[in-house]
This record gives sequence, C-alpha cells and structure tokens, in this order.
Amino acid sequence: MELTSFCVHGHFYQPPREDPFTGVIPPERGATPFANFNEKINAECYRPNAELGNFDALSFNLGPTLAAWLEGHDPTTYQRIIEADQRNRVTHGVGNALAQSYHHTILPLATRRDKQTQVIWGIADFRHRFGHQPPGMWLPEMAVDRETLEVLASQGIAFTILSPHQAPPPSPPDRGGERGGSGAGPYRVPLPRGREIAVFFRDEALSNHLAFGSDLANSVKDFVGNRLSNAHGSGRGLRLVATDGETFGHHHRGGEQFLYDLLYQEVPQAGYEVTFLTRYLQEHPPVAEVEIIDGTSWSCGHGLARWQEGCTCTQGDSRWKRHLRGTLDRLAQEMDALYQDEVERWGADPWRLRDGYIQVVLGEIEGRAFLAQRASETLAEEEAKRILTLLEAQYYRQAMYTSCGFFFEDLSRLEPRYVIAYAAKAIHLVKEATGVSLEEGFKRDLRLAVSWITDQTGEDIYDEVVQWRF
Repeated sequence: MELTSFCVHGHFYQPPREDPFTGVIPPERGATPFANFNEKINAECYRPNAELGNFDALSFNLGPTLAAWLEGHDPTTYQRIIEADQRNRVTHGVGNALAQSYHHTILPLATRRDKQTQVIWGIADFRHRFGHQPPGMWLPEMAVDRETLEVLASQGIAFTILSPHQAPPPSPPDRGGERGGSGAGPYRVPLPRGREIAVFFRDEALSNHLAFGSDLANSVKDFVGNRLSNAHGSGRGLRLVATDGETFGHHHRGGEQFLYDLLYQEVPQAGYEVTFLTRYLQEHPPVAEVEIIDGTSWSCGHGLARWQEGCTCTQGDSRWKRHLRGTLDRLAQEMDALYQDEVERWGADPWRLRDGYIQVVLGEIEGRAFLAQRASETLAEEEAKRILTLLEAQYYRQAMYTSCGFFFEDLSRLEPRYVIAYAAKAIHLVKEATGVSLEEGFKRDLRLAVSWITDQTGEDIYDEVVQWRF
C-alpha cells in the first residue's frame, strides 16, 4: 500500500467573554465549579493537550481572543502551544500553527473593508505570538465566498480548509469516491489579478464522527481499524480530519488521551504518516483546480442563514437573528460615517489607520506614538484623544459581529448578550469622542429582536447591560 498521510486540524477558539466596561469575565452559569467557561475548557482541554504534547502533532489554529486569555491566565499552557509551532519550524522548516481572522466574524456576511480588517488583525495577532507570517488561515465556521479568498490571498495567506460540499469536484470521482484520488488535496483556486489560493478539504464523515460520536476514550483502535482504513480513497494522498479543538477533552471527556494515542501510536502503527498541513503543502503543491461555492459553511445546511436571518438549524423562532444583525449593520454604518469624517478631516486614510490599530491593541506601540507615525504634523492632545477613542470604538464595533452571538437558538443566551454589550461599549466611546449619541436609534431597532423563550427584547438586554454604567 502506498503510504497515506494523515492530519488532524484542531480549531481552538473561545469568543471574547469579558465585560467590555470592566475587562473582567462575569460568572457564567453552567461553568461550575469554574468561574467561567474559559477556565473550565482550559482545565478540560487546552492544558491537558498541551501537557501531553498533542499540539506538536496537530495542525491547529489558536483564536486571538482565546490566545490573549491564555497568555494572561495560564501562561505555561500558552507557551507550550507557541513552542509546539517553534519546534516544528526547527524540525521541518515550517510550523504547524495557522492564523484565524480576529473576531470569528462570518466573513462572507461582512463588508470587504471589514473582511480586510479581520484578516489583517488575525495575521498581526499571529505574528505577534508565533513570530512569523502565518502560512494559512482558518475561516470561522468555514464560511466562505470568493471575495473572502481574494482578501486572504492579497494578504499573503497560502491556504485554508473547507468541506467537500463547499466546492464541486475538479474531475469525475475515482472508484473510491474521492476527488481525483487526491483525498484532501491541496487544490488550487484561481483568483483575480493572477492570484490563487490553495484549499484542503476535510473528510466530513471522519471529522463528524470525532466531533459528534459517542465516547472517544475507548475507540481509538476502532477509529483507525474500521473508519480510517475504510474511508473513501484510503491508501492514497492525505486524509484530513478537521474539527473544534475542544472536541478533545471538553466535548468528550478523555478526548485528549484519545488524540495522543491516535497521533502517536495507532495511526503510525497502521502505516500512515502523521503530518500537518503546512508541511504537506510544501511537499505536495496543488495539481488540480476547483471553484468554491459562495455563501457556504461547515455548520449550517442553509448556507449562512444561521447567522443571518435564522433557519431550522436551531430550534424555536429565530427571527430575532435577522433583527439583531440588521440593527448591528445600521449601527456600524452610523459609526463608520462619524469615524471616517473625523479621520479624513485629520488627513489620514481611516481604513488603513483602523487596519494598523491592532498594533495598539496588542501593546506593540502606545496610541499616541501610533498616530504620530502616521501624522504629517503634530496632533493636538484633544484631537489625538478623539481619534484614539474612535479607533477603540471601531475595535468593539468589530467585536459585536462575533459569530457566537448568532449561532445558538435564543436571544436571551450569554452569547447575544455579549454582542449587545460590545455594541453598547462602542456607542459609549463614540459619544465620548464626538458628542453624538447613537443609543436611541439602536435601542429602537433592538425592540424588534425578541426572545421566544423569555420574551425579552434586545432593548431589554441592552438596558440590563448598561445599567449603572453611564
């Protein structure tokens, strides 16, 4: 049998949970005995996987908001993850870590300007932590359209990961049912201006078995002997499993040991070479082309409806999603107009300035020094403060599109509440900088978003969020 390569990609991510007014994560119901879900999932997943050395053998991405939390609350685990990529760079010449767009925004639903900011911020965060340009980027929820891939390629991203249903086969499938016998790829996607990007396709059956199957702790041999060996096209090319990293220890107790046994024992013993995507791409450039299907994702059978107008992927009345997104879109347009007017009056490009602001967020440069680098003349103290406040508002205006706010079934959950809190913080900052309050219109629009469980409106949640704040 020709040696087949095997790769597991883990998407490690948590949304921003901090109260934007205090910077502290409030107690979260359901995380007991831990104070919040970051602490709980770290204890169950991130720390044990790092201790076992699993990050060395994975392909993985570490979401920026999770990375920042780990750096501040468990620096040992954080450093072990960073060092896994560094060791692979020494051994193989390339690392096994990928970047992620910054706020886990559903990129096809974003404007091109926002796509670019999210990608640039994600790359900057990766370089800040791992010390080199990211070779690939994870797309939140694997949500994709052609414009998103164009933005990735324009910023030097070489590849991403998708599911097979997001692109038609490049040629008639072979008898094994795989794409031209090449398994996961990589495949080339041609783009405008002579650009291109590579894509890998995960094996959905294998990936979903790991993500949603029963107890994994006692099924390593079964997975390799029955499922992996009998997968379509077995014996040729790359078999790729891609799933949430939290699968291994949080969603499945003992999953971290399953992953260790899988990658370090059972898969090699079965004759497969364990690899990671950057290394595999270096050794196997794309030979076939594909065209992606716009507006698709890995976790919604209705394209992108789960994060837009709602669909049957979640139970209950999901019309609140359409109203919440529309409300956020109108707020973003109003904020952008005020921000653009202020920055252009200063004589700078507002969107290049916003793209560069991630340096301030990451603590690489102080705010006024950042502005001074981009100013043709010295800014007055008040003017500099006003622009920096509006840039901070733009940060929270980006955060309010975090995908988790729309993923679940009801408006009254924690995740939509966080989204509304980030919008409230942005509104507060805009008023501080310009004297213009966008609150009344935002609250009016939020009344249309209604929880089918508690009957709370978005306005009710907003009022709870800002109570005693200002």
